[in-house]
Amino acid sequence: MRRIILILILISNIGFSQSNLTELKFDTKYFNAVDKWVAFPKKDVDSTYAFGFIYLDNQAGFTFNYEAKFTIKEQKLIKIGTDSTVSFMKYRLEPNTSLVSVLTNHQISELNLPKQPKWISIYKKGSEQVDYLKNEGYHFNHVGASDLALQPLLKAYEIEPHFDGLEFELSFAYNHLGQYNKAIQILEKAIQNNPENFYFYRELGFSYVNLNQIDKAEKIYRKGIEISDNDFEKSEMAVNMAQAYFKLKNKEKFDEWARLTKKYATNDKRYLQYIEYFEQNWDKK
Repeated sequence: MRRIILILILISNIGFSQSNLTELKFDTKYFNAVDKWVAFPKKDVDSTYAFGFIYLDNQAGFTFNYEAKFTIKEQKLIKIGTDSTVSFMKYRLEPNTSLVSVLTNHQISELNLPKQPKWISIYKKGSEQVDYLKNEGYHFNHVGASDLALQPLLKAYEIEPHFDGLEFELSFAYNHLGQYNKAIQILEKAIQNNPENFYFYRELGFSYVNLNQIDKAEKIYRKGIEISDNDFEKSEMAVNMAQAYFKLKNKEKFDEWARLTKKYATNDKRYLQYIEYFEQNWDKK
């Protein structure tokens, strides 16, 4: 009896494992699926899934190269012949792109796909160069994946730390990840090398604000506003200081920075809404 039960359990497990081989899990954001074969969700009325390869075009950003479609029958992935008129269709991926299912090795094999397409090498040329690495970090930062931006940015920083735009991207990544002291280390060296770049002051002030070093933040932001020729950036620095003094309930300082925000946010109203909120909620805890 024990033997029969054991055999039944084994058969059940084999059947379960086989069904899992074709299971699709749409739980991955596209920027976490770079250099991978993926499938996109199908509509309820469809019976096929579109699949292809996600890669990072160093200039254009995250891209989906459409390969073909497949359907699932009798626990197998069956590829539907590629239409020559749509082969190599490319789609730039946007922040609202749906979650994808990264294909497993078994699924890739069933679809008779290579581990990676041969053409991907075209997009990897110069991948060890500073400008390539900086752009790679930029694209990850741009979609909020600063944890993925760090590796290429740090690699580039070891080669040429003062490369144009690199220090900003690296400090932005550290600030986004809440690693403010690391951002400060990068920015202090950046400012020493190029004291006229107001973006460095914007990021450095942000670091100090989030470390509750308000006096240092104010000094840095004043310098950034002084050298900046961009009213939107000035308004961002000003509203950050206004928010800091709102939290401290320092009315005199808040009013000063609220006035500066209103002065520089005349063409872009988004930060004026923050000031209005602070003023309306000043007496609330």
